[in-house]
Amino acid sequence: MGTVRVFPRSAKLASCLLISYLGLSGALVAQEQPGKGDDPNNAAPLVTRLDEASPNSSSRLGVGDLLEISVYDVPELTSKARISSSGDVYLPLVNYVHVAGLTAEQAERLLEKRLADGGFVKDPHVTVFVDQSATQGASILGEVVRPGIYPVVGEQRLFDLISAAGGLTEKAGRSVTITRRGQPDAPTTISVSRNLADNPSSNVPVLAGDTIIVRKADVVYVVGDVGRPSGLLMESGQLTVLQAIALAGGTTRTAKLGAARIIRKGSNGISETSVPLKKILEAKAPDLPMQADDILFVPTSAGKAFAGHTLQAALQAAAAASVIAVMP
Repeated sequence: MGTVRVFPRSAKLASCLLISYLGLSGALVAQEQPGKGDDPNNAAPLVTRLDEASPNSSSRLGVGDLLEISVYDVPELTSKARISSSGDVYLPLVNYVHVAGLTAEQAERLLEKRLADGGFVKDPHVTVFVDQSATQGASILGEVVRPGIYPVVGEQRLFDLISAAGGLTEKAGRSVTITRRGQPDAPTTISVSRNLADNPSSNVPVLAGDTIIVRKADVVYVVGDVGRPSGLLMESGQLTVLQAIALAGGTTRTAKLGAARIIRKGSNGISETSVPLKKILEAKAPDLPMQADDILFVPTSAGKAFAGHTLQAALQAAAAASVIAVMP
């Protein structure tokens, strides 16, 4: 019986020279049934704590892996294919074969059996080279400079992946969610600082197959007749009207304080709420909390440039505002 082995590309020459030996050892290994006879009650629990996970826990073929498949002495069956989202890989003659989640030994038995049972090749020897292994990488998405899949080699940690992805964007928040392969219902949320070194305890281990999402920070906008119209990242989670005005450089001499308002997007559409800004600045009225995506608009009293167009002007100004971070 031929054998199927899974090797990295660098081992291709050695595998050809030692094909007889590998054929024998592969056939012996193929007789073993992983987990056969084991008591299911004694099975190891799934890893749920990030700091207890092993960096070598991923050892199976997975969706996205790019495979080069060849059949010994049958060059016309050589093909290169990526494992599809359904976990299948295409092999000439035998059509699609489901290989995602299999070990190398299980893939060995399955592919050879399909070729032999179909009568396509007598005593086939199939070799699968992993050109690109998506199972050995972690996905980092969201507010990083270069989202994508990055290799996880050896013991790597969260900050390593963020650095490989170009670092955090200016809109990144303090929340990072990590989801383990096979545990989609048990994500872990990590709190990080904009300066990563300020919170070393958040530098948790990262495993191949992890999905890391860097969340966008909540933003409020201060536009109109203020010193620096801006979008303010609410990294601390809270911001008031008075704080927002101060961070935006204060109001100008031409600001119409009595006509300030908060424009808020809600489930029922966009609403406008008057803000007694002059009284708040004079400490004659309580400060008001702001919510994510609020627009604090301070119109000008010079002329009627914004008359009748308050909402449109505020929305356009917010879209054009530069975003700055508000440190906790």
